[in-house]
Order: sequence, then C-alpha cells, then structure tokens
Amino acid sequence: MRCCLSAPLAAVSALPAPCELLRSGALLAPALLRAASVAVLRRPVHRGRPAHRDAVAAVHLELVTLAEDHAVVTWYTGVPGTHDGLGRMIPAVTEGEVVYGTSPWRLNRTAGEDRPTAYHQVELTDLEPGQTYYYQARSRGVAAAPTPLHLVRGNAVGTVAHGLGTRGGPYCFTTPQPPPGRHLLTIALCNDLHLGETTAGLVGRLPLMRGVSQESGLAPYPEIMSRAMVEEARRRGADLLLAAGDISAGGAPRDLTEAKRILDGFGAHGRDYFVVRGNHDRAALGTCREDCRQCSGMSADTFREGFAGADGSAYFARDVGGLRIVGLDTYEKHGTGADAGGLGGEQLSWFRRQLKEHKEQPTVVFGHHPLTVRDSVFPVTAGQRLRRDQARTILEAYGAAPGVFLHHAGHTHRNKRTLLPQAPHVTLQEVGAVKEYPGGFCLLRIHAGGYALNFYRAGGAAARAWTERSRWVAAGLWPHHALGRSVADRNAVVVRDLSGIRRPTP
Repeated sequence: MRCCLSAPLAAVSALPAPCELLRSGALLAPALLRAASVAVLRRPVHRGRPAHRDAVAAVHLELVTLAEDHAVVTWYTGVPGTHDGLGRMIPAVTEGEVVYGTSPWRLNRTAGEDRPTAYHQVELTDLEPGQTYYYQARSRGVAAAPTPLHLVRGNAVGTVAHGLGTRGGPYCFTTPQPPPGRHLLTIALCNDLHLGETTAGLVGRLPLMRGVSQESGLAPYPEIMSRAMVEEARRRGADLLLAAGDISAGGAPRDLTEAKRILDGFGAHGRDYFVVRGNHDRAALGTCREDCRQCSGMSADTFREGFAGADGSAYFARDVGGLRIVGLDTYEKHGTGADAGGLGGEQLSWFRRQLKEHKEQPTVVFGHHPLTVRDSVFPVTAGQRLRRDQARTILEAYGAAPGVFLHHAGHTHRNKRTLLPQAPHVTLQEVGAVKEYPGGFCLLRIHAGGYALNFYRAGGAAARAWTERSRWVAAGLWPHHALGRSVADRNAVVVRDLSGIRRPTP
C-alpha cells in the first residue's frame, strides 16, 4: 500500500533543507552504497552449506531494558553463509543463555530461555540497584555480537563502552537507583500501530526504500505486534495505556475498528486506555497516488467517531488519581499527512488554559507529533514535528507550568529522550513504533518521589520474528535511527516530587 508512508522515511522524499541533506548524506552514503552493491549481487534465498553442520552466528545483541532490578537482553541466531533475500541470515533455532556477574573475570550467574529459538530474549532478574554488571550472551557457545550503531556513535549493549571492540564482550551496564518513595501508578506509552499497513518502511519508488513485508501465510504484522503489545503491557502491570496516534495506516473504518478491538483487550476506552490522532488517522485522505481500496468508503472523520470523548472532541484532559493526563490532536486539519503537525487555534487556546489553571498539578501530555526532532540520522523536515511556532508556544507554556513532567510523542518511530532549556523539568520522550523494529512500548512507573521510563519489546514468538525481520527497513540502516543511540534514550529515572498522585481505586 503506497498511500501511507512511514513518517521518518517520508522525509527522504520531502525535500529537506540542503544542510540536512549534506549532514545525512555524509553519514548514510557509505552504508547505502554497500547496501546497493549487495542488492545488485543478491540472489534468491541462498541456503549455502555452512562450514560445519552445527555452525551458528549470534548477532544483533541489544540491551533493550534496564531497570533497577532487572534487564532484558535480545539477540538473533542465523546460519552463516546464508541470507533470506533481505540481507539477513536464515534463522538458526538453538538455545540461548546469558552469563553475568559483578566482575568481567567472574561471570558466575546464568539466565536462560525455556525453549530453543532464533529470536532470543533473556531477562536478568534479582539485580541490585546501583551495581555494575558484566555479561555475555551465548548460543551454542558462540558469543553474540552487538548491533553496530557506528553511524550515530551509539552503544546498543551497555551504559559504558566496556567490551566494545572485542568479539562477544563481556559488555557492561550499571543498574539505576529506583525512583524514591512508594509505587503509585504504571502507564504504558505506545504509538504507531498502523493497523491496515502491509509494507513497513515503504517510501515512494526509491529502490533502497522498497520496504519489508510479512512472510507469506502469516497474519498481518500490525495485528501481531499490537496484540503482543497489549498483552505485554498487561503482563508488566500497566494500570493505564496511552496510545499516541497513527492507530491506523490510513484512517479506514475497518482498520480503526480492528485497532479498537485490539486495544479493548487492555480495558475500556476512556477509562483504562486513551487514544489521540496521528497524521495517518487524518480526517480525509484526498486522492491516493494509486488505486487504494484501503481508503474507500470513509466518512468525514472516522477516527473521531471511534475514539472521541463524550463531548465529541479528539483532544481532552482527564484526572486519574491526582495525575492530569492531557491528550492532543496534533493533526487537527486536512492535509496529506506528510506536512507538519498542527493544533487548531481553539485547541491551542484550550491547552494553554489547561496548563495555566492546573500549573502545579502533576501532568503527562501526549500527542503524535514531537515538539522537536534532534540527532536524527535521516534528513529532518517539517513533516516530522509540530509546527515550529506552536512548539515554541507549548514550550513556553511548559516553562510556566512546573507540574508538567512528561511529553510523550510518536511519529518518528524511534526511541529518543530530549531535554530543552526552555522547560528542563519536562522530559520529551519519543517512543519507538509498535508495528516494527524495535517493536514495543515504554512503561512509565510513577513513584511518590520520581518516575522511571523503560522500553519493552512486544512479547511472543510471532512478534519477535517480525521485529527481527523489520530491522531491515531502510536497507538495514533502521537500528541507527530507531533503537536509540544509547540505553538512556529508552531507559531513564527522574527524581521529583509526585506525591500528589494517588493510586486510582479499581
């Protein structure tokens, strides 16, 4: 389906500023040339004979989640000398384990999996806060190599560079201290489900942006990933769920209906979960560039019909146990979806009034478009963020509202934590897409004396398989953009007084 583009990749074809092209071109050109050479020489799936019948390669090691008492490590095992047509080795199903300890020379603890797989995920539990741990992931005795993030000078496997540059580590991380005070509330933050999408990362007709589709015979990947996200959020103890837009791929009634059916698995809309509009959920698509049955039979605003509040508005404010939750409709206009996000004048005035009237109350704001996009490996255009003038207005309002502590956004399909001098008390958190790599959600754990943000992947075998397959979006460069330059982009602890929040009555 070509009428619905992945937002961050659409920027490549949206005429970014010359300085953006030069900066990104210097980073991406060598990798794109390598990808082009592979594409030219690529044959259909090659099942070459490995050097040994039991040979296995362990790659793409990532420290996905890091909390005060647990960590989640993932990696992939494939058959050396083969590829599946995307550039990836064909899967090698085998056992996996992580050995770890408090010294790089004494990895005396072991965590394993309950069954063999090619898509490994191991959770290290009973960790001590503030402790440095060293670890190595292994499959059939082969140490897993980390996902390289050299284009962004990133680190996928630890909080320090220990072990980088060696084959298999051991790598190193230090657990944070937990937020002070008793636990009050846990909220799942998610975005970009894209129900109805059939190809991830498709950008027009650019040859290296041909996109990645689901394997034949398997369920649609947006449904697999969305259901797995809901299940994992519930398993992790989320009390509420906030979905920050792009619930559908194009606003079609059947896709929004299916999205609501899946989200209803978490609870009741307007009580247990809340949804705001993204640019893909726009009121009118106009004319697609191709005949697209997905976009036919639409009413004026299908999203509003399915997810509007009692007053018919697509933006809202709710109090939950002393916490104020403000949802913004950042595409309250007609357009193609590739232009900048925007709030209507009435909504912007309402929002500023809300902050002024409740400036001291602990507040979480969520909307689809981020206020700013920084440190992106791909060219950045206006279509990736909220209008500059409105973003400045919102930041000024945050500066005068000390109760606001988090702004959650999607749209960029990446994990990125940003702090700005205009409102240093507000964390601007972009969260990776549900529907593709890194494939998950953020868990906001609120305590009386602060909060923690932790990214988790959607669980289940089918979700892990698609997450690994969709890693090859953008000619395999997607991890440089989407995972997060460092562990801190997807895991953080902030100390501040949130004692005014109380746990809501069930």
